[in-house]
Amino acid sequence: MTNKGVLIIISGPSGSGKGTIVEKLKNNKNYALSISATTREPREYEKEGVHYFFKSKNDFKNMINNDELLEWAEFCGNFYGTPKEYVSKKINEGFNLVLEIDVQGAAKVKDIFTDAVTVFVIPPDKMELKKRLLGRGTEDENTINKRLKRACEEVELIPKYDYVVINDSIDNAVKDIESIVKVSKMCAKRYIHKINDFK
Repeated sequence: MTNKGVLIIISGPSGSGKGTIVEKLKNNKNYALSISATTREPREYEKEGVHYFFKSKNDFKNMINNDELLEWAEFCGNFYGTPKEYVSKKINEGFNLVLEIDVQGAAKVKDIFTDAVTVFVIPPDKMELKKRLLGRGTEDENTINKRLKRACEEVELIPKYDYVVINDSIDNAVKDIESIVKVSKMCAKRYIHKINDFK
């Protein structure tokens, strides 16, 4: 296998467990998490280059103008985006880089980084999703119903993804994603350079 890592994009509805899966993948020394750039102020515990790359609004706009971001969005008056340079650096160092992102952002990244592997995480069924959302105990029924409606809309986009992982157990879901990465690393197009070795 080539030493280059894989960019793995993970999406899924709220309550699918994708955040917990990403946290577990972080414990594997062959994986790294994508770090976003943001214009918001750092929180007390946050460190530059660990949690975010903190930028002024002027610097962030320069990154947009210089095409240095795979995707970006504005939220609550602040900008957030995925720096191309960091992604390329980690992949070239051999890390499998995990990018947890919504369906719109995933499509933008895949358009630019065509070798990225996209995975959509879902719970076993809608009833389980509702149970998980209720189990959080942080939202009222109206908000939960909105999240369920949004989940149904997001699931319609499954055909745009390379793989689906059904999260019936966090450990199984993590193993499934690790298997997907392993198979992706054996993709024929990663070995085109090998043709010359046999001439």
